Amino acid sequence: MRGARKRLCSALIVAYGLFSLYAAYTVFLRPRRPAAPRPPHRDRRGPRGLYLWEHIFGGHLQPPDVTAQWREGSQKAGKTYFSFITGPSVVPGYFSVEAENVVLVLNGREKAKIAYATQWLHYAQTLIQTNKIQHVVVVLLGNEQCNNDWIQPYLKRHGGFVNLLFVTYDYALVNEEDIFQWPLGVATYRNFPVVEPSWSMLHDPRSYLCNFLGTVYKNSSRETLMEILKQDGLDKLCWIAAREQWQPQETNESFKNYQDALLQSDLTLCPVGINTECYRIYEACSYGSLPVIEDVMTPGDCGNSSMYHSAPLQLLKTMGAPFIFIKNWKELPAVLEKEKKMSLQEKIQRRKKLIEWYRNFKAWMRQKFISTLENSFLPSDKG
Repeated sequence: MRGARKRLCSALIVAYGLFSLYAAYTVFLRPRRPAAPRPPHRDRRGPRGLYLWEHIFGGHLQPPDVTAQWREGSQKAGKTYFSFITGPSVVPGYFSVEAENVVLVLNGREKAKIAYATQWLHYAQTLIQTNKIQHVVVVLLGNEQCNNDWIQPYLKRHGGFVNLLFVTYDYALVNEEDIFQWPLGVATYRNFPVVEPSWSMLHDPRSYLCNFLGTVYKNSSRETLMEILKQDGLDKLCWIAAREQWQPQETNESFKNYQDALLQSDLTLCPVGINTECYRIYEACSYGSLPVIEDVMTPGDCGNSSMYHSAPLQLLKTMGAPFIFIKNWKELPAVLEKEKKMSLQEKIQRRKKLIEWYRNFKAWMRQKFISTLENSFLPSDKG
């Protein structure tokens, strides 16, 4: 019908502040209405869940101040109008909801985050039960070992109310029907920016062959990496800054050093942590520094799914990521030896290819997200 063809779906995306990458609440609205009165200030660790909006969607927020209690942005994509709200003041029930379809972007990494995430799920369930909304989607920052059993009862296929699930890491239950893999992205909790490539970023020679700034855990492959780098003075060719304990909060100086290391290195070394996928992969892409990835599975329940058989990093591999994958850090000296022989022009072309791939990857994820929602929620044009 003609009316169905013209019909647009409006989306309000709301993010709340938590420690990890994703903690957001998304609502698909009919008419947009003013938000309800905002609650008093609550102490949180800053806005999260911005990878979806600022990096994938390319959206902007007002006010620009990342410490603001309430920030908003909007854009039209496909047949959908999206609005994004984030800030410590955003909590369940403190804004008006006049919705048909809801997307919750939630943090499921650990018990404390899951407990808070379930508050949003229960709020959405109440909206379903009172006929204020019709459908629910979840975008989940999953557990690093893919221990996501807690979300299963909420899925519609198991008698719950969640229609679609987008989840990070190589979750074995991804089926491309109602469960989809989602990229981890950059560390927005450290305010990692959207990087626009400059002429100098693409063309200038870089001072270091590689970099690694991070935590070296006891009895991990990272210790092996450090030992190999010290052989034959390889650590003198790379920007290396190792620490023994993980630091969730960056100082201005340490964060600038990290960005400079990415910008001044041809390669970024990406050893496994709890999971193979890490923020460093995407952050290196942003600066045109080619990730060198330790391509091994980590302990836990992550692995191949019925749709993909190339774990770890199935999503990136499926999208043809132009990275260097190695199985053992003993391969690194040969990689660096080859790097020494590359001309600046060859490196320039590689940087352009990497940055273009990453741009296309984000555009593809954006389109997949939008089309999946529209195909699920908008009426067909038939009739």
